Amino acid sequence: MDPTTHPTCGHGFAPAFVERVLVDALLATRSDAAPCYGITGLQGSGKTTLAHQVTALAAQRGRSVTVLSIDDFYLDQPKRESLAREVHPLLATRGPPGTHDLALACATIDALCAGESELLPRFDKLTDRRIPQSGWPNSGRTDLVILEGWFNQVPPQTDTELAPPVNALERDEDAQGTWRRYCNTALGRDYPALWRRIDRSLFLQGPGFEVVPAWRWQQEQTLQAANPGRHAMTQAQVLRFVQFFERVSRQALATLPGIADVVVRLDGMRRVQS
Repeated sequence: MDPTTHPTCGHGFAPAFVERVLVDALLATRSDAAPCYGITGLQGSGKTTLAHQVTALAAQRGRSVTVLSIDDFYLDQPKRESLAREVHPLLATRGPPGTHDLALACATIDALCAGESELLPRFDKLTDRRIPQSGWPNSGRTDLVILEGWFNQVPPQTDTELAPPVNALERDEDAQGTWRRYCNTALGRDYPALWRRIDRSLFLQGPGFEVVPAWRWQQEQTLQAANPGRHAMTQAQVLRFVQFFERVSRQALATLPGIADVVVRLDGMRRVQS
């Protein structure tokens, strides 16, 4: 996966931990197909870095791994702009539930797990557009599919939980709760079809949502270093951006320890604690 569109966290995990994750990923099995292993972690937690490290180690062992990110399946900008006009302006921003092409995600995973060589969708975060299909790489043969994402398997909230805003974005720009209800409905209605394709999962559990703004700012700086000519987000813009993800991120922290097959605790420096 291109680091200019999916920046890594820059630190890398210890080889012994990467070995541990690869061993766990290979426990995921299907009787007649390549399995799908989910790696979940909040923004900046290191899930993309870990997926790359597992892929490299697997290659040393003669195993082929195909990594997909849920970010690869963002709805293209025109579709999100249509949702913004028809439902709520905040839906123009990519990322939260309801802004992904789930049919494409499911079809891609199904083809890979069936042993087919498949074109892999890619999204360019610099232009906020899906890369044309002519620029998608071909998977080739794969023994394992990794789906990494920030809210894999997260369940929806109740109406009562949705009512109070969790931050200034929701309070000031979603006072009636229309945007968060739309996202929550999509999370409960549409995403389980994708989650069912995950055969085994790991959750990188950060110490709390409070570390996410700093982690995401580090990602922005990494992206800028790789692309010096791009128009970078300021730190204030990053702080606003992460508010789009706060509600579902907090739901992930509250629920995934009871859902994921393996939970790995990280400290604020992304060091493995368990």
